[in-house]
Amino acid sequence: MSKIYEALNRAESDLAGSAETMAKMMKPLRVSTNSEIPVQTPPLNETFHHELDFDQIREASWYPDLQALPAVSNRGGALEQFRGLRSHLQEFRDQKRIKTILVSSGLPQEGKSFVSANLAVSFARHKSTKVLLIDGDMRRSSLQKILGASATPGLSEYLSGEAELLDVVQRAKQVEPHVPLPKGLSSLAFIPAGGDAHNAAELSGSPRFAELLSHVGPLFDWIIVDSSPVNLVSDGVNLARHCDAALLVARGGVTEYKTAQRAVSELKASTILGFVLNAVSDHKSPARYYGYDNAATKA
Repeated sequence: MSKIYEALNRAESDLAGSAETMAKMMKPLRVSTNSEIPVQTPPLNETFHHELDFDQIREASWYPDLQALPAVSNRGGALEQFRGLRSHLQEFRDQKRIKTILVSSGLPQEGKSFVSANLAVSFARHKSTKVLLIDGDMRRSSLQKILGASATPGLSEYLSGEAELLDVVQRAKQVEPHVPLPKGLSSLAFIPAGGDAHNAAELSGSPRFAELLSHVGPLFDWIIVDSSPVNLVSDGVNLARHCDAALLVARGGVTEYKTAQRAVSELKASTILGFVLNAVSDHKSPARYYGYDNAATKA
């Protein structure tokens, strides 16, 4: 059984248990951090109509970094790992209502954006499932680089009231007439983080985020939200309040136990599905754990 299954199987038995038990999946380590408290909430958008259709979403040219998206591949260990993660999350859904999943980590450089993007693509490949990927890391976004998508307007503009939903959500269009989109991208929509937000903590606490999810919820089968590291700032914790569950990412050989434990503690008000162990070599198999070692996975 793969390490990804190991981590999530342990989490499954502890869904109703304590956060500390789930954190014990990790190896020992050291921690540091501090949180910010949001102080303002921009006004709600009262005019948007709920009849959103996938065809209404603005098409944009995407130039994805295929090295950073092993989930679009036709074969390989990386593809299978994300399929396994997808299947396991679908099993969770049989037990409890789950649609919106926040993906985060304790600290930067652990691979949360890599996991967010590939998990979203893996879901979108399965029977043309409609998936929305939201870059909620308004301080240090990277999903637009992985997807090769435009970075603005995005979530920060929506939360600040400077843009409406149909302004910020986009989907890939076929760039060349006879070249189909990579698998998984045709039913994937994306909301980038938007411009750099000096007030990201305040924006993440806006009721407009809950409003956004209520508008897009009926259209999508899964919504994946990538967030800032929860041990450093409050943004991810604020966004997690409106998500059905959280999935934490740790980096093999790098993430320490106390960092993982602190991340679980920060998300104690959320349903934590477990940890995904990123960048772990499986010595029993010639394939890499994610099929990919030197990934550009900056958080």
